[in-house]
Amino acid sequence: MPPVSMNSFFKLLFVGLLACSAKAYGAGLLIGFSQVTLQSPFYVELKEGAEAAAKASGDQLIFLDANGDVNKQNNDIQDLISRGVKVLILNPVNPQAVAPSLEAAKSAGIPVITVDRPVEKGAVAHVGRDNVKMGNLVGQAVLEYLKSKNISPASAKVIEIQGDAGGIVMANRRDGFHSAVKAAGVPIIEGPYSEYIRANAVTAMQDLLQAHPDVKVVYAHNDDMALGALQVLKEAGRNDVAVAGIDGLSEALKIMKPGGQYISTALNDPRYLGDVTIQTARQVAAKKSVPAFIDAGTTLVTSANVTQFDLDALFASYRPKIFAETK
Repeated sequence: MPPVSMNSFFKLLFVGLLACSAKAYGAGLLIGFSQVTLQSPFYVELKEGAEAAAKASGDQLIFLDANGDVNKQNNDIQDLISRGVKVLILNPVNPQAVAPSLEAAKSAGIPVITVDRPVEKGAVAHVGRDNVKMGNLVGQAVLEYLKSKNISPASAKVIEIQGDAGGIVMANRRDGFHSAVKAAGVPIIEGPYSEYIRANAVTAMQDLLQAHPDVKVVYAHNDDMALGALQVLKEAGRNDVAVAGIDGLSEALKIMKPGGQYISTALNDPRYLGDVTIQTARQVAAKKSVPAFIDAGTTLVTSANVTQFDLDALFASYRPKIFAETK
């Protein structure tokens, strides 16, 4: 190798430092993401979907996990503001308790996009899915199941295992389901809040089954809890009780078959939700107009159409086109 002059050396060093700096900070948009928790497969997949989309578009994503603690989330948001993010993505622990942080973001000129869980005000857009529709679709599937079994609505007791107390997603999935099933005269036993966690649903279902042995269907606000309920039913030899959930967990779809016990779910692909959220952040940063609610789309899955979906990932893939550049 020929000798290098001092001037050439410093030029090479300067170019190298610039290259390292570009690699460290990224050439694209700096996006902050404050997530409610990672104590759920859904939220882990949401994070990974957002990370993959940011990487693909050359953006830098700073991700912070509140771990279900609203005080930590408020501190995380302040941290992201101080680090100069251009757009803030927020999945709130508590929509009301993050209001001061949203005001701080507004004062700093940082637009806020909520994902999965909305806030009452302070966000320029919300990316999610129509949880009322999802609950209603599953409710309609339950009614079809009862009809196929010649079970009259009045005698078709349904146990409902609920998500989180006071949560908007819980309320919407409950209301959508009730609007279909209660309207038909089906009695519903509202079970305890099980926080979308399978182990909690197992405990809840053990008590509910003893109290309501005449149950015909179990509806849970997500597939993870529905699978917990199914475990209890199988252990009790109750193969006569149908189970339905929401989210499109591949584990649930893989056991969905004609005449089977798991009868329906509504898709809620979290990776694509993360992808659409990053797309929305890019639209907002570019000063483009976006709807107040951006629906990432859902569809009902039953044994009649389950073979149409890709089940290689943790959740069934469902990616309807949202923005023009969506792939």
